[in-house]
Amino acid sequence: MLRRAAVAIGLLAFAVLPAHALTVFACEPEWAALTRALWPQDATLRLHVATHVAQDPHHIEARPALIAQLRSADLAVCTGAGLEAGWLPALQQRAGNARVQDGAPGMFYATTHVPLLDPKPGAGGNPFAGDVHAEGNPHLHADPRRLRTVAQALARTLQAAAPAQAAAIAARADAFDRDWATRTTAWSERAAPLRGAVVAAQHSSFGYLWDWLGLVPVADLEPKPGMAPTPGHLQSLLERLRAAPPMAVVVARHQDPRAGRWLSGQFAQAGTAVPLLVLPATVPDPDAPDALARWFDALLAALLQARSDGATR
Repeated sequence: MLRRAAVAIGLLAFAVLPAHALTVFACEPEWAALTRALWPQDATLRLHVATHVAQDPHHIEARPALIAQLRSADLAVCTGAGLEAGWLPALQQRAGNARVQDGAPGMFYATTHVPLLDPKPGAGGNPFAGDVHAEGNPHLHADPRRLRTVAQALARTLQAAAPAQAAAIAARADAFDRDWATRTTAWSERAAPLRGAVVAAQHSSFGYLWDWLGLVPVADLEPKPGMAPTPGHLQSLLERLRAAPPMAVVVARHQDPRAGRWLSGQFAQAGTAVPLLVLPATVPDPDAPDALARWFDALLAALLQARSDGATR
């Protein structure tokens, strides 16, 4: 009954939103950037972002400032599939905002709109298993094809939240869709040299990027998802990869680079150049124009440079 009441209140709240303003709470920078891309430039948007590029989105503190921001939100845009399970439920409870409770129209989860990679039915609930997501890998924003689908769903949600801006949002969404389709095709063509190349990475932050580009992740620096690399695990990876070194060792900017630096250094000592790439796992500046496109451009540039360098070994 409480859940049904929350949904009813949320629907009513959507109906009485002011025509000129919308307050959005984005759990991750990529969703803040996507919201800005879809929202009309001449309409007021109050946008709060809970995390930044140097933070692990699995693990942040439910700070009072975030509680206040979620309390004022008309719409929350998050990843879902358990990515924010360690902190978002606490924020929702403490904020007491019926509009952004699970099941309410103001609570948008990107992972409900696209198929996910690597689902693990029955997983979870084990504190020793690490960051294992039963529904699948939640880091879908690293695939521009899935991001395009999420953009279409988010546009519909924004239209429901701000009916006075519905036509303008539709126009922005159409423009984004056409531009994104063109960019995705160009990126795919540009990335052709990467297909079949192998990488060693830490965690599955870029799993969708590998899947889209045809890169092959042959090793994970973490012994279990979300658990810090150990000396024994790294040594076993080194021994296994000596015969066929990867194109690069990849860690996300929010991760400790020491394990990746060690593995890269071991290959260097053996006379094989395997660069360490420290890549942003989300957009560094969600307020920047074309933030999402710039992020993909930067990822591709780094990977293609590593591929080019490897070709000269």
